Amino acid sequence: MEHFAAIPIFVAVVEAGSFSAAAERLGLTKSAVSKRVQQLEAGLNVRLLQRTTRSLSLTEAGERYYDRVRGALALASEAEEVAAGLQGRPQGLLRVAAPMAFGRLHLSPLAAEFLRCYPDIQLDMAMDDRMVDLVEGGYDLAVRIGNLPDNRMVARRLAPCRVVVCASPDYLAAHGEPAHPAELARHNCIHYSYYRGGAYWTFQGPDGEIRVQPRGNYQVNNSEARRDALLAGLGICEMPTFIVGPDLAAGRLKAVLTDYPLPRHAIHVVYPERRRLPAKARVFIDFLEEKLGGDLPLWDRGLPASLLALPNGKQL
Repeated sequence: MEHFAAIPIFVAVVEAGSFSAAAERLGLTKSAVSKRVQQLEAGLNVRLLQRTTRSLSLTEAGERYYDRVRGALALASEAEEVAAGLQGRPQGLLRVAAPMAFGRLHLSPLAAEFLRCYPDIQLDMAMDDRMVDLVEGGYDLAVRIGNLPDNRMVARRLAPCRVVVCASPDYLAAHGEPAHPAELARHNCIHYSYYRGGAYWTFQGPDGEIRVQPRGNYQVNNSEARRDALLAGLGICEMPTFIVGPDLAAGRLKAVLTDYPLPRHAIHVVYPERRRLPAKARVFIDFLEEKLGGDLPLWDRGLPASLLALPNGKQL
């Protein structure tokens, strides 16, 4: 089908957000990109993009088409790598999905070093706290935190994800420090709206599990915004130490309810099961393990021993 060659250009326009940005990424002129997309629409006999002088958006047909062709494009790219014998040389487009806060704080600072080590790789990193489907989205791999319900994925553990309930010293001075999870009912709890663990904070007590439904006047879908609220003294919150570890070590925040630990999770790299992992993905995973892996990652160094204890009381 003659319009297949235009699919990568259409995908680039959608991902870049404009014809000019896609043209720059592809090394083409803006008019050439626009012409190829028009030819694709003509070949399909349907409008894929809604164009105005200021914005570009997908039509309903365009959304359905994009959802399918981006995954097919990634598979075609992988097939080309294998056919061309490039499996041993890291190169090509590497698409990575990562949670917003973790990506911003810990992956973004490493991107330049990784690309200097592997200049033939083009890294496309999508940061979003919502769960994405790697296959449908055309991603090579993703960083996932917490439970891994999708058994279609291969997972490699990077590091533990420690979670603590904390607040600023000013907030605790004004409202008191809870001694039991039940006392959170009288505190302003800041809630993360994308939390997949459910609406409750679950603690481990001496007599078993204790579930508390957090209530407060602020809910937000970004964990760095929750940190801002904590530092401003707005309330109390459960937070991963990969965000607040330095604040805890410096005394800007204080952990509470340390005798009632929250469930332990881990940070994983996941990727679709396939016979051979492309070299570009393999070196990226190895790079992350070198920089971020281990039972005591960089963000946990300097934390009090009580926060590093395992649920059975043993220390790392």
